[in-house]
Amino acid sequence: MPDLGIAWPDLQPSDSAPPPAATPATPKRTAKRGAANSSGDIRYTVQVEGLAAIGNAEDLLHEFRKQSALEAEHKDPANAAQIGRRASADADLLTELLRSQGYYDANVEARTDAQGGLLRVVLTADPGQQYRFASVELPGLEAAGSDAARLRDIFSVRPGDPVIATDVIAGGVALTQALGEEGFASAKIGEQDIEVNHQTHLATLTLPVNPGPVARFGTMRVSGRPPFSARHLATIARFKPGDPFRRSKVDDLRRALIQTTLVANADIQLVPIQGGRTVDLAVRLEPAPSHTIAGELGYGTGQGARLEASWTDRNFVNPEGALTLRGIAGTNEQLLGVQFRRSNFLRRDQTLNVQLSASHQEFDAYKANTVLLAANIERQSNFIWQKKWTWSYGGEWLATDERGAFSSAGLKDTRTFLIAAAPLSLGYDGSDSLLDPTRGFRLSGRVSPEISFHGGHFTYGRAQFDASTYRPVSDRVVVAGRVRVGTIIGAGVFDLAPSRRFYSGGGGSVRGYGYQQLGPKDADGDPMGGRGLAEFGLEARVRLKQFGGNFGIVPFFDGGSLTAEALPDFKDWRFAAGIGVRYYSSFGPIRVDLGFPLNRQKGDGPFAVTVSLGQAF
Repeated sequence: MPDLGIAWPDLQPSDSAPPPAATPATPKRTAKRGAANSSGDIRYTVQVEGLAAIGNAEDLLHEFRKQSALEAEHKDPANAAQIGRRASADADLLTELLRSQGYYDANVEARTDAQGGLLRVVLTADPGQQYRFASVELPGLEAAGSDAARLRDIFSVRPGDPVIATDVIAGGVALTQALGEEGFASAKIGEQDIEVNHQTHLATLTLPVNPGPVARFGTMRVSGRPPFSARHLATIARFKPGDPFRRSKVDDLRRALIQTTLVANADIQLVPIQGGRTVDLAVRLEPAPSHTIAGELGYGTGQGARLEASWTDRNFVNPEGALTLRGIAGTNEQLLGVQFRRSNFLRRDQTLNVQLSASHQEFDAYKANTVLLAANIERQSNFIWQKKWTWSYGGEWLATDERGAFSSAGLKDTRTFLIAAAPLSLGYDGSDSLLDPTRGFRLSGRVSPEISFHGGHFTYGRAQFDASTYRPVSDRVVVAGRVRVGTIIGAGVFDLAPSRRFYSGGGGSVRGYGYQQLGPKDADGDPMGGRGLAEFGLEARVRLKQFGGNFGIVPFFDGGSLTAEALPDFKDWRFAAGIGVRYYSSFGPIRVDLGFPLNRQKGDGPFAVTVSLGQAF
């Protein structure tokens, strides 16, 4: 970053008038029996007076209390000498804070008064008149050419404004950033010169600016570990050699390198060449741990308990080729799998995934032993960059041996399927958070043409559309809603492998019904799945004031319909209502939902429970 030579000086007056003499802030003590003694057991209160006429008095008092010695230690007993030293230090502190807001004639006195068994420490401030700028000059900025006027507007301090230190510093930072965005890579801002006239209560500000030449990006050199090549950095960067220099693109590259999780620190130095008209980047990387062990524990009625664990080497193949070994041990599901994930594959934010897994699932709807090979290319959100548009496309190949219902009479059978699929998904995220949205909306769609080989072969298509919206009604209440519609065309429900049918019910569906329990059932009362799906959900996310706002309650109302026909049935609905509890942790909300079916049918349980990470939708 170009040098920012701004430091708030001890302002000196011009030769028009001497500064007023400083008034010592020595506390005046009025001792009374039982209040002032040297035994070290005096308790006191603190009061500040004289700031009513200041426009930003609340902000100034807040800053004072953060630094105050009296405030920091007021709960601890002290003797008179200790209280006196704290009062004197706080009087000096309040004087400096007033000066930083342009009150250069400010005077603060401290005194103590006994009130019963307490000592009252009073700081009385006389701010005086607030000084203002008579002129503000930025010599040298005219060298920026046609950009000079706009850059001058970015430096927000104007003649007539109060002489406030933080405003001048913020203006210098904003000007430096704007110069970098306009291509002035080597811009420098000099030391400001401020003169104060105590007779007129006016000040002049002179801040030299040297924009330097407009620059373009040059080449990148990489050192340190992990051993990313300059070519891989060029894939991540949002600029090419010869593009106009932009400071924000350098900052973006630094954040993107950190987001790989393989880099703990990315130090990017600008190296001007050709008289500063070209800027090379010297990138030094410091490694972050490349191995991760992770686990996840959940529970859902119908799904049972589920423990998932994984081990990942995030740079198994350099660069960013992660190898993950994954296992699931659950009451209804077991899985062993291996996945290779190549981030920033061929272009920024594009990921290649290849996975192989063997699993056993045993639910009321079906039992399945499946070997899956899948590969796709995707663009997905992450916690640093929540993307508006996401997508994926690829292929799946699976061999699965499944037991389920294969006739309208509900007779069960075991069949073997070989299935090839080409799923495609597209999503738009206009919400404000990945795990805990409070406003905005989301849309997503998925289409999967598939070929099934079982006693010959046939083709069919699966499609699903999801939408959700979030609206705050107060600072602690968010109303959220969702809809889901799905259809399978080209094959009858009993031609499909049970695991490829639609199901409804469970923690991510219609809460109150067990996992996959909503919809047509066979003679044994087990779900058969369907082809036409429709669902909705409404909930109010209420964050409680108690416990620091870390807990919340969520009343909800869900509904769904599942039919064996291709089109969803919008008449025969099943409804559920319930209440959820949320704990808002640093990595996202942990939810526990308890739902009750409102129009139970034979085989439906009286309630269903879900424990998971993140909101329901």
